[in-house]
Amino acid sequence: MTITADEFRTSIDPDDELARLLVSSQKLSYDPQTEVDWDTPLDPSHYGLNPEWSTLYGTPLWDEMSEEQRVVLTRHEVGSIMSTGIWFEMILQQMLLREQYTADVTNSSFQFALTEIADECRHSLMFARACQAMDVPHYTPARPIVEAARALKSVAANEVAYGSILVAEEILDVMQRDWMRGENVLPIVRTTSKIHVVEEARHMKFARHEIREHLEGVSALRRRQSAWVISSAALIIVRSMVNHDVYEAAGLDRKRAVAAAKANEHHHNLMRLSCVHLMDFLSEAGLLTPAAMRRYRAAHML
Repeated sequence: MTITADEFRTSIDPDDELARLLVSSQKLSYDPQTEVDWDTPLDPSHYGLNPEWSTLYGTPLWDEMSEEQRVVLTRHEVGSIMSTGIWFEMILQQMLLREQYTADVTNSSFQFALTEIADECRHSLMFARACQAMDVPHYTPARPIVEAARALKSVAANEVAYGSILVAEEILDVMQRDWMRGENVLPIVRTTSKIHVVEEARHMKFARHEIREHLEGVSALRRRQSAWVISSAALIIVRSMVNHDVYEAAGLDRKRAVAAAKANEHHHNLMRLSCVHLMDFLSEAGLLTPAAMRRYRAAHML
């Protein structure tokens, strides 16, 4: 399995970045209602995500599972990741709206922020319909996390808001680049992943641009505080991606499966690979402080 960066990760001239992103959104956007084949029955042999991305792949428990259990597990895992994605996209939209509340409507930043919100609305509906098609339940983060996130979305601003957005988008980006190429992955997952990858590429560039802008000339104290909050958000997001209920849905012993997933070095290594470019950017921006690095290591992102 090869995980590489491609043209969507390349940087462009900061002077006209937002203008280019707006043009890109006009030329390269999708309508999931028509782009995704929602009507074709699901092949019972197709996984929900590449098996290598399952939280149990590479463990003795995975070796013991039947092929049917592996298929069911991966469908519930991707459904949980999609549900978590919807949850965070709703947080993202509220943070963006607050950031642009009194902004200059003639500014490219304002116009792209609203374009991004429109994209996220379509993505949330797309993921919701995919979960429905796969017949997986609505997985939600634990109640304390939901309430903590309620506080974050209400107060996060500037580089903290955009940094939280970036870490969530970067983590999912590498995963989905692999899923959309998986020949044994459900077509609806492959297509929704492709749509999300293409459109989120613009969002990540926008987030990096805004982080750089907001950090220009700030104090070392503020940079350290922002780094800690962003890394805390990343830890919460990573730990919420796969709900522990997915193991029972596949007929597994919950306690044993959770323990196996927590100790799975194969999956931890994939997570670290997914975050190489993110860590490079955070380091460049001065947001990879010792305290933040401890959080990222706890999330197996570093």
